[in-house]
Amino acid sequence: MLIAQVTDLHLHADAGHPNLARFVRVLEHLASMLPRPDLLVLSGDLTDDGALESYRHLQQALAAWPQPVRFALGNHDSRKHFRSVFGDNHFADGFVQGVTDLGAFRLVILDSLEEGRHGGAFCEARAQWLHAALRDGGDTPALVFMHHPPVDVGIPWIDPGPGQAWIGRLDAALQGVSIAGICTGHVHVGGVFPWRGRQVATCPSSSSDLSLAFAPMQAAQPDNRPLVEQGDPAFALHRWQEGGLATIFGRVPQRVLAHWDEATRQVVGEMLQETRP
Repeated sequence: MLIAQVTDLHLHADAGHPNLARFVRVLEHLASMLPRPDLLVLSGDLTDDGALESYRHLQQALAAWPQPVRFALGNHDSRKHFRSVFGDNHFADGFVQGVTDLGAFRLVILDSLEEGRHGGAFCEARAQWLHAALRDGGDTPALVFMHHPPVDVGIPWIDPGPGQAWIGRLDAALQGVSIAGICTGHVHVGGVFPWRGRQVATCPSSSSDLSLAFAPMQAAQPDNRPLVEQGDPAFALHRWQEGGLATIFGRVPQRVLAHWDEATRQVVGEMLQETRP
């Protein structure tokens, strides 16, 4: 099972905004892979403005994608406008959340959106839903996707910081459950972080990158540090391997430097031969 994750698309109502073209490049690249991912998860900030037209652009872009898609919502999203375009199938108990049984593990989508707030949220209603959903899965490991990471990544202005009530509720709902991993977006950088005995993988963004500036910040004292940068559109690939989660971060290449052809046949053949016991 190969799962592609794309996050922080930040699409705009203006179809000419470059973020839409960047997302389409990611989709085309993923569709060309061998093998193609079995499932695509879009993990929030699907739009930048929450506009109805932005979700319509997303729907149109996904029309050419041949595999199933799951959605999570982020702080830039609108549940109302998402529902208007994508319907009720992605909702449970009023939130964009759900469970998909994939055999070796269960895919769990969580909704961490609180409209009007930049950071994450996870209310008691969502905690009760999650507790019931995981309890019904028995011993099957859960692979959780959500927008906001429940852990600091080291970038002060995007980190949740200590003592967040929503993080405590999430932790309590996950107690006693086998968690294969928690895959998030929001921070626009790829990384793997420990969180209370669990693994959190943050996915890089298709739209932009956050600058890796880790020095402390004072709210009233801007120091002209870089905040947001732009490289090539990025994504993550998650694979179930030997009973655990393996994650690779990738970018849409600017150009391919080598193919498996006559020029590389000998060296690749030798390397493949070395893999035999």
